[in-house]
Amino acid sequence: MKLFERHLVSNKSGGKWFGHSSTRLFISAGSMTAAPVAEPTPGPAAEPTLAPVAESAPGPAAEPTLAPVAEPVEAPVLQLLSFGYLCSMTENLFSDNLTLTPISEIGEQGLIDLLTQNIRFHQQSTLLGAGDDAALINLPAGEQLVVSTDSVVEGVHFDISYTPLKHLGYKSVVVAISDILAMNATPRQLVVALAISAKYTVEAIEELYRGIIAACEQYEVDLVGGDVTASSAGLMINLTALGSAPADKLVKRSGAQVGDLVCVSGDLGGAFMGLNLLEREKRIFRESPEIQPDFGDNDYLLQRQLRPEARKDLLDIFTNLDLQPTAMIDVSDGLGKDLERLCKASGAGAKLYEDKLPLDPKTLSLAIEFSIDPTLCVLSGGEDFELLFTLPQSAFDKIKSHPDISIVGHITDASEGLYLISKAGAAMELKDRMYVQ
Repeated sequence: MKLFERHLVSNKSGGKWFGHSSTRLFISAGSMTAAPVAEPTPGPAAEPTLAPVAESAPGPAAEPTLAPVAEPVEAPVLQLLSFGYLCSMTENLFSDNLTLTPISEIGEQGLIDLLTQNIRFHQQSTLLGAGDDAALINLPAGEQLVVSTDSVVEGVHFDISYTPLKHLGYKSVVVAISDILAMNATPRQLVVALAISAKYTVEAIEELYRGIIAACEQYEVDLVGGDVTASSAGLMINLTALGSAPADKLVKRSGAQVGDLVCVSGDLGGAFMGLNLLEREKRIFRESPEIQPDFGDNDYLLQRQLRPEARKDLLDIFTNLDLQPTAMIDVSDGLGKDLERLCKASGAGAKLYEDKLPLDPKTLSLAIEFSIDPTLCVLSGGEDFELLFTLPQSAFDKIKSHPDISIVGHITDASEGLYLISKAGAAMELKDRMYVQ
């Protein structure tokens, strides 16, 4: 499926469409501003960072309401709007006579009723979901509860100018359940709270929820409740994921032992290069709005950034191969930082080997085109949501030829620190998301 299509067309109402083959961003005709913002040109081997996003100054202490309030358009980051807009994954949602519905028109309860009307459950442990004061959950016999919370904030974790709302909803669920999977537990229930500014319409939040529900269907997670409130600016999604597993199957960060194999699922760095590609096209569009976006044949990298997948399949792989990781963490902030966290919890060090790092050819190719060190994409990029885990050396024969598991290093004594062994054999210290010689 082609994720993006190059087009920029006008509609009869005076707004514009900018977006994807099946995803389009409706921009209010009230304010179309996209003044250029000076940004540094990436140089060779520069540390990948995201440019700061301007934030509005805190407003008065008055309690926000869902009544329409015009939001200020900040120093442009391709916001291209001042009032309502929405992304849709459904072509026929839009027509020349489309009516956008302010949330204030149906109210908080009306929105909740609308969003929860098509929810279905997959887990026998779910006794009661949305509609009461709290959900009721009955843990499977002999299993322990695993709970994790994540927040996804506009302007911090996503840029709405190129993030389809359905993709955002799906990705938010992946962010939440990935932490449950990193404990070797099965995600079972989810609670979602939204803080919504008045620039978002009912149709926009419906589209966000389509993504949330699609992810819940994909991973058989029950959406059992949540909350909706007003935000003075932007959108915030807070998710609490619940899972369970037998006590003897749970895996913490703290169990790695000297000599253990350091392993990772899938490939790394793709989400970061997808982000770089989107940011490049945003800059070009800001400077020359008549130029259509060109993403080449990088659909895979765009998907890695906009709609990643959680590695629930790894739990089945562990079971089928009779493997029990000694420590595990999901790769959300880059291999370097997340390995550092695992080693700190385990009181250990580690050595990684540059020639063993899993890079997709598309990631490698685009990193070279952008003059970014591919190894740095792996160590520092983040948002891959793969699983980083350690196994005893006795597991080597079981995984040495597995197509979806890479052995990238081994655990050492804490006194030996954290090092990357380069392809040339040089030892480089891993330090705060960056490696230095």
